[in-house]
Amino acid sequence: MSGTSVAVRPARAADMEELWGMMREFAVYERLEHELAGSPEALARHVLGGRWPALDCLIAEAGDELAGFAVCFGAFSTFRARPLLWLEDVFVRERHRGRGVGLALMRAVAALTLERGCVRVDWAVLEWNQPAIEFYRRLGATRSGGWHTCRLEGETLRRLAGGAPGGGGATSSTT
Repeated sequence: MSGTSVAVRPARAADMEELWGMMREFAVYERLEHELAGSPEALARHVLGGRWPALDCLIAEAGDELAGFAVCFGAFSTFRARPLLWLEDVFVRERHRGRGVGLALMRAVAALTLERGCVRVDWAVLEWNQPAIEFYRRLGATRSGGWHTCRLEGETLRRLAGGAPGGGGATSSTT
């Protein structure tokens, strides 16, 4: 398989079942399979034209196999007053690792970032995932020092949303 070329393209409807399977493999790899919820149909609603969030899903093919994926979406840099791309996940199937698939996906994400006029691409990596950390270092990525990824979800998210004035976003008053 070492001579196999890698092509990256946007995900298509016909990819959804296998893409969902790769996402299941990814959840197992990251030891987060207990968080996996959804279905190929739910995924398709967002990847193939959902209202929000607008996702980009890039598929890497090696030969006639789906070898990996990258999921990203637009965000905004307040201080730079420019859009950025958030790389939610990048995954390469184990049998394709070390063969240029991850590099091809990251190049495609970088090209998409520039094509959209984004100032940068950001992502998070689990602190135990040394192979990914080393891969990102080899690409020239730097760790965004001083920042921690935070999360609100489930009951905590519902409780916070329910307590906000108007039932939605936060408000402030200067009086």
